[in-house]
Amino acid sequence: MMAGAPWLHDPDSGFVAPRIMGVLNVTPDSFSDGGRFVAPEAALVRAREMVAEGAAIIDVGGESSRPGSRPVLPEDELDRVIPVIQAIATEMPVMISVDTSKPEVMRAAVAAGATMINDIRALAAEGAVETVAELGAAVCLMHMQGAPQHMQRAPHYEDVVAEVGVFLEQRVAACLKAGIPHHKLLIDPGFGFGKSLAHNLALLANLGQFVAMGLPVLVGISRKSMLGTLTGRAEGGRVAAGIAAAMIAADQGVHIIRTHDVAPTVDALKVQTAVRGT
Repeated sequence: MMAGAPWLHDPDSGFVAPRIMGVLNVTPDSFSDGGRFVAPEAALVRAREMVAEGAAIIDVGGESSRPGSRPVLPEDELDRVIPVIQAIATEMPVMISVDTSKPEVMRAAVAAGATMINDIRALAAEGAVETVAELGAAVCLMHMQGAPQHMQRAPHYEDVVAEVGVFLEQRVAACLKAGIPHHKLLIDPGFGFGKSLAHNLALLANLGQFVAMGLPVLVGISRKSMLGTLTGRAEGGRVAAGIAAAMIAADQGVHIIRTHDVAPTVDALKVQTAVRGT
């Protein structure tokens, strides 16, 4: 396994549980935990908790991407994420990801200690591909139809699985052409980002097709509205549904589960791993 890449699976080791990426939103307006971890001290406490619970990666985000959210100025995003990344990097032996689409934030975050970039725009911003190639960080390329301000108004696909796959293949090709090594790339089908409930369910049922692309696959379904639609529960009551979705994803071979609920997801994966190993 490559140092610094906890998501890589050894193909000879049989079933390997996905690694857990803990969500740390240092924003006032994220859909589930907005405002809870804006203060760096509160964010650091939560990071410690998630590492103790079994998170292999902490994903620090300074700009909400919930449906209808508005863009954040680079300087505001930097003020939110950099002190937190620095504090985590100083104290904890955990991989740090920065959830951003802005090249200037990517640069500062990597200088502060992040080694992964989680980009909902798949490095589509001007200069983003070149920046990541220069920095040498790992990067997760996510699919999104539209932009957060309007992505959920009327999402449409002829074949959501095929179209998301083609998009990700194109972005991977663009990254490789820019000099980003294959082993630094991950992909994410983008649950809830310009998708209806039917689209999300089709993606969840067919994650194996993305795994077959030969790159590590990241899945983030935790507390999302698709789970609320299915269960009728508000964000805080969607833990069980999120774990069920995580188990479906794990069964198909995904490499990373991004979640707000680290401890229960880790516990569920331990049970699954024990059964698969018998």
